Amino acid sequence: MKNQVGTLLAVLLLVALKAHAQEKQVGGPCEGCEAIHESPVPFDKLDMLAKLPDATWTGKKPLGINGIVYKADGKTPAPNVILYVYHTDETGHYVAKKGATGWERRHGSLRGWMRTNEKGEYKFVTLRPAPYPGYSDPAHIHVTIKEPGLTEYYIDEFVFDDDPLLTPAKRQKLDNRGGSGILKLIDAGNMYKAERHIYLGRNIPNYPVHP
Repeated sequence: MKNQVGTLLAVLLLVALKAHAQEKQVGGPCEGCEAIHESPVPFDKLDMLAKLPDATWTGKKPLGINGIVYKADGKTPAPNVILYVYHTDETGHYVAKKGATGWERRHGSLRGWMRTNEKGEYKFVTLRPAPYPGYSDPAHIHVTIKEPGLTEYYIDEFVFDDDPLLTPAKRQKLDNRGGSGILKLIDAGNMYKAERHIYLGRNIPNYPVHP
């Protein structure tokens, strides 16, 4: 009987610890963030540059987005941070290729992974996505972050400064997780370019504070 009570107490303690950990999850709940682990390349083999499947110069003007990921102090570059991005196609739909599995079925096949270099730099090339048909949400690119030693979490989506759907009211409601995600595009001739620096921990719930 004593052993049974001890086992029950151990189980209850384990459940309580798990519940506490879930309550304190960095970034809070994040449905689909686990998709970052579907990278076809091991994290330590990823490059700082990702070319998404739709990136092309044939009759198109692709979009190149780059920036530096900084540590929580806002000035030290953060190496070996994994970024996972995905977005709609030019019609506003998440389209998955035939035979897609896992989160690709929901996120579509326009997605990519990259790992910041020793300077904290990242870059990806794609085509500008379209907003959801029939909705008022601005066009956007989802992004999930995985830092060494922490669970993955999402930051503010990449959105476009010239998007008429990005109204003043919607700008005010942005959480600025990881810093502002509003992109100002520059026409570089054969492509569009934009820059976004990311600040780890900025406006991220339950982010660990180091003395």
